Amino acid sequence: MHSIYTLAILICLVIAIIFFLSLLYTSITFWRENEKRATFRALLITLVLPVPYLLCWYYSWEIAALVLSIDLLLTLFAFAIPFTTTKNICGDFPKTQIDERDIMFSRNELKVDTERYKEYYQNHPDKEELDSKFRKEAGLLNKESIFYNSMAYAASNASFFAVDQFKNAIDGPVNPVKEKISQEKMLIFLENWGKKLGALNVGFTKLSDYHYYSHKGRGDRYGEEITNHHAYAIAFTVEMTQEMVAAAPQASIVMESGQQYLEAGRIAVQMGQFLRNLGYSAKAHIDGNYEVLCPLVARDAGLGEIGRMGLLMTPKEGPQVRLGVVTTDFELPYMKWKKNNSLLDFCNRCMKCAEVCPSQSISFDSPKLVNGTKRWQINSESCFTYWSKAGTDCGRCMATCPYSHPNNLLHNSIRWGIKHSPLFRRIAVPLDDFFYGRKPKSANMPSWIPQKNKTNLNS
Repeated sequence: MHSIYTLAILICLVIAIIFFLSLLYTSITFWRENEKRATFRALLITLVLPVPYLLCWYYSWEIAALVLSIDLLLTLFAFAIPFTTTKNICGDFPKTQIDERDIMFSRNELKVDTERYKEYYQNHPDKEELDSKFRKEAGLLNKESIFYNSMAYAASNASFFAVDQFKNAIDGPVNPVKEKISQEKMLIFLENWGKKLGALNVGFTKLSDYHYYSHKGRGDRYGEEITNHHAYAIAFTVEMTQEMVAAAPQASIVMESGQQYLEAGRIAVQMGQFLRNLGYSAKAHIDGNYEVLCPLVARDAGLGEIGRMGLLMTPKEGPQVRLGVVTTDFELPYMKWKKNNSLLDFCNRCMKCAEVCPSQSISFDSPKLVNGTKRWQINSESCFTYWSKAGTDCGRCMATCPYSHPNNLLHNSIRWGIKHSPLFRRIAVPLDDFFYGRKPKSANMPSWIPQKNKTNLNS
C-alpha cells in the first residue's frame, strides 16, 4: 500500500509539471495572438492549477495525492469514452433545387421600375417589402456606409473588378482530341497542382440536381434554365487571412473576401482550361458566375459541413475559407460523402455566431426542415440589409467562430478533442467563452490599412 501512495505522490509531481508547461504554452500562444484577456486568464490558471498537485508532492500528502491522481485518471478516461455522437442533427440531401433569382445578390441587381424588377416582385410580392429595406441603405463599398475606408474599398473594388475579367474564361472550346488519362493519375495531379496553385484542400464529388441552381439569376443569362449539367465536380478551398478577418465587420473583411474570391476564380479558371486542353468539357464556377451551390458541392466533396451560419465549416479553418468549383465530364474518382457529426454537434451547441450577429440573422434554434431536409437557415434579408448598411460583407460570425482560431498546436489539439469526444464538445464552448468572451470585440485592422474614425463595432 505504501508503494501505491509513493507512486501517487510522484504522479502528482509529474502532473504539476505537465500542467504548468502546458498552461504556460497556452498563455504564450494567446499572447502571440494578441489576446490580452485570454493571456491573463491562462496565466492565472497556470499559477493556480498545478498548486494542489505540487503541495501533495512537497508535503507527502499521501491520501490527497491518491485521490487527486485517481480523480484525474477517471476524468481522462471519461473524456476518452466514445459516447455515441448525436445523429441526424442535419439532414442529408435537399429535395428541391434553389432558383438563383431568389438569392440576395440577384435581388440586389434588380433595378427599380424595370420590367425584370416588376416581374420578379409580381411573382414574389412578399419579398418586395423586405428588399426595400436594403435598398434604403448605402450599399456595399459605398462612401456613405458605416465602415467606409477609401483605400480599403478601392482595393476591394479592384479585386472584384479582376474577378469579373474572368467571366469570358470560365468556359471555352474543348480540344477535339481526348487524352486517355486514368482516374488515379488525374486525382493525384489535380490535388497536388491545385495546392501548388494556392488551394488549401481539394475534393471531388459526383453531381446531383440539387447541386445546381434551377435558373440563372445574375448577368445576361438571367431567368435561363440551367440544363447543361456536368456529372462531376472538383471543389477546393482557399484560406482567408486571420488578421484581415479578425477585424470584421470593418473594411479589411471585404478586402479579404474580394482577394480570396479572386484567388478561387483564378484557380478554377486554370483547372477548367486544363481539362478542356485534355479534351474534356469543363466549366469554372466563380463569384458572379455560379451555376452550382458551392457550399453543397464542397460538402459532398468531403471538405466540410454546412454550419449554423450557412457557410461551409471546414475541420481546421472553420468558415474562414472561400470556395471554388469546376464541373466537368471527366469521370472523376470520388468518395461517398460521410457526414461529420462531431462538427455538426459542436455547431448545434455553440451558437456563438448567433450571439454576435449584428443583424440577428442567425437562428439559435436547432435545424428545421428547409427544402425537404433539416438544416439551419439564416435570415438572408436582414443579413444583406446589414451588409448594405455596413458597406462590407460583415463576417462577424466567421471571425468569432471557435473553429476560426489560428492553426497551431493549441487550437489543433482542441479541434482534435471536439472531433473525438462528445464530452469535450460540451466543455469546449464554455472554455472558449471563458478565454475569448461570449461576444469578443472586433480586432483592429492591420496597421498598414489607414484607420477610419472610431465606430461602435460590437453594437
